[in-house]
Amino acid sequence: MSGRKNIRNFCIIAHIDHGKSTLADRLLDFTGSVNERERQDQLLDNMDLERERGITIKSHAIQMEFTFKGEDYILNLIDTPGHVDFSYEVSRSIAACEGALLVVDAAQSIQAQTISNLYLALENDLEIIPVLNKIDLPSANLEEVTDDIVDLLGCEPEEVIPASAKTGLGIDEILEAIISRIPAPDGDENEPLQALIFDSVYNPFRGVETYFRVINGSIRKGQHIKFVATNKSYFADEVGTLKLNKAPKDKISAGDVGYLITGIKDAREVKVGDTITDSKNPTSNAIEGFEDVKPMVFAGIYPVDTDDYEELRNSMEKLQLNDASLVFTPESSAALGFGFRCGFLGMLHLEIIQERLEREFDMTVITTVPNVSYQAYTKKNPEQVVIVNNPTDLPETSTLEYVEEPYIKATIITKSDFVGNVMSLCIDKRGSITNQTYLTPERVELSFDMPLAEIVFDFYDRLKTVSKGYASFDYHPLGMRKSKLVRVDILLNSQPVDALSALVHADNAYNIGKKMCEKLKELIPRQQFDIPIQAAIGAKIIARETIKALRKDVTAKCYGGDITRKRKLLEKQKKGKKRMRQVGNVEIPQQAFMAVLRLND
Repeated sequence: MSGRKNIRNFCIIAHIDHGKSTLADRLLDFTGSVNERERQDQLLDNMDLERERGITIKSHAIQMEFTFKGEDYILNLIDTPGHVDFSYEVSRSIAACEGALLVVDAAQSIQAQTISNLYLALENDLEIIPVLNKIDLPSANLEEVTDDIVDLLGCEPEEVIPASAKTGLGIDEILEAIISRIPAPDGDENEPLQALIFDSVYNPFRGVETYFRVINGSIRKGQHIKFVATNKSYFADEVGTLKLNKAPKDKISAGDVGYLITGIKDAREVKVGDTITDSKNPTSNAIEGFEDVKPMVFAGIYPVDTDDYEELRNSMEKLQLNDASLVFTPESSAALGFGFRCGFLGMLHLEIIQERLEREFDMTVITTVPNVSYQAYTKKNPEQVVIVNNPTDLPETSTLEYVEEPYIKATIITKSDFVGNVMSLCIDKRGSITNQTYLTPERVELSFDMPLAEIVFDFYDRLKTVSKGYASFDYHPLGMRKSKLVRVDILLNSQPVDALSALVHADNAYNIGKKMCEKLKELIPRQQFDIPIQAAIGAKIIARETIKALRKDVTAKCYGGDITRKRKLLEKQKKGKKRMRQVGNVEIPQQAFMAVLRLND
């Protein structure tokens, strides 16, 4: 096999549900990489959750062999996750490639995420091959969508390959384009080893498997290697290429993609985007673009039964082996007992972790209101930053100088009919519009600067509702900005419930407090005594609702006679209720914690 010039490394860029996993299945079929027995739909999505939801959560890589015009080629498909929460992983996968298939659904045209990942690919100088997918659908709009792609890429209409991943139409052309249009990888085998880690998977028997792309040099079995960012050294127990099952090799050279097993037991030691080099003869320059993945959204996760705390800790540790971007620290709450404050990449990540805890570990958990990470500055020490991941960490109002919150740049692509609805939704969420571009007379791209906290809960669902499903959304962080935030506390029977506290903008505090009280009034069952539900900012009560007591009709036995007899019985009942209220304790049902997130429904 004639070395590097016959290797092609490529990825597939597409919006959710544009047919990325199906196209990968067809490429594997055509190149004979899977036999009849191994074949199944969404072959590279190996988590049940990925199959059910039709999304790629974890990126995968697979090697195909293909003979074209009498020459043997090696094609490395480096799959990327589709969702905006995992954009850093996408950027590392793209950095490991020389080319990308841009897949666009012929019925839905170009969506926000396609564009943002396309810009990533263009920044990395990737060769883009546009593929128009799902052309067999009755609603496919070939000419119009081809024109959209031509406008976006500035390519010729003939370069767009019409295909249908479901029926296998156009797959030959795609393979031919991969070989003829995508350049062979650069790199020098005689340089010191330099390889980019783009993914890692935890194997319970062998530790962490690291997936990498060799940029320069080569990596051998038994070699003494070093990870640059963590500065730790290991021995390469096994290296090999990623067929459907792993294929061990003695050596992997520049330009190729492979896996490495070193017996590492802790997934946090393998960081996506890190550089692997030789520990005796290290490379002088690490690969650019490495960053530690920072959680964007924080929430408390508590076991429903406090006795399960240790079991929950074990489950979280096992999950962290598979998913190094999950961070958690123990915390305790007066209302919920012991639990963890967890950091997630975004709301989808939070949902996935919650679902995996239930499926894989049989843990039923309560999740508190998610919030983002704020920075507070106090009057006493204006230089020092107080990181606020939990509303209870916010310093007292009297000592607080100001608070900063993270802002994002949101890009929304929608049909022109829904521009008004989308704008009013974003302005409700404290967004300010920065740009509005008509991509075609029918479709508009809107850009907003918005606080991250506002899109954390239900923004995506409401965006889909106001645009009848026709809006796509993507965002990236802009940094911290000053903001007027207050903490709204909920008091039940005059006792604060810390798990229901929320940090909100001062202008929205009254509305949110009122809605929370109304919602809790519906959900908390009536007791033998009156329960006041109050929302407070500091010592000031801003809203109140009362859950009326269940009462026995003590005057039923008095008919006729003097009114004082009834009065006496009622007074006696009132005293009993008052005493009960002093010792009474209110149970909060699980739905109450979740309902606070869906105040607008």
